[in-house]
Amino acid sequence: MTVAFIVLGGLVLGFSLRLEPGSPWFYPATTALALVWTVGAFTSGPLHLGRVAHASGTRRPIITPIVIGALLVAMFVVGALVVRQIPFLYEQVQSVLDHAGQGAGPILVAITVVSGVAEELFFRGAVYAAATRYPVPVTTVAYGIATLATGNVMLAFAALLLGVVVGLQRRATGGVLAPILTHITWSTSMLFLLPLLFG
Repeated sequence: MTVAFIVLGGLVLGFSLRLEPGSPWFYPATTALALVWTVGAFTSGPLHLGRVAHASGTRRPIITPIVIGALLVAMFVVGALVVRQIPFLYEQVQSVLDHAGQGAGPILVAITVVSGVAEELFFRGAVYAAATRYPVPVTTVAYGIATLATGNVMLAFAALLLGVVVGLQRRATGGVLAPILTHITWSTSMLFLLPLLFG
């Protein structure tokens, strides 16, 4: 069942990013993708938010995942300065940004947040729970393969790097809250910063 959702999600993701920038189908397609990941996550079984050890016992991970997301943003910004000097890679990033440039700001931010939450519910929730051995590499590779369906190597590369970080967070906390916070911190920040770097 989990594999079927990975395939279905990859197909919907590939379709959404192959649409012409400004297409009226872009928002429905990305909303459908978030729905696929979310349904796939909740049909797999219970999801846990996770906890980390604290002096007073345990607590939900909040601050640290946001800080890790910010550090990822800094790393990607440095990488973007290199990528924009390489024509092929520049075009790969620009093809994604073309969609962002055509959309309404608040709606695009909302879709970015919802998509990030849905992806983590599925990959660090359902897929992680289904992987009986080596769940961090398994979820990272599954996420990378699903993203590669877009045909965009830069998106797949970003998915692999992000996947390793949030996979390790899932293992450390036992839940999806830390991966979700890191993911949406990273993705919403990049939504605003990449156009500045590649505009």
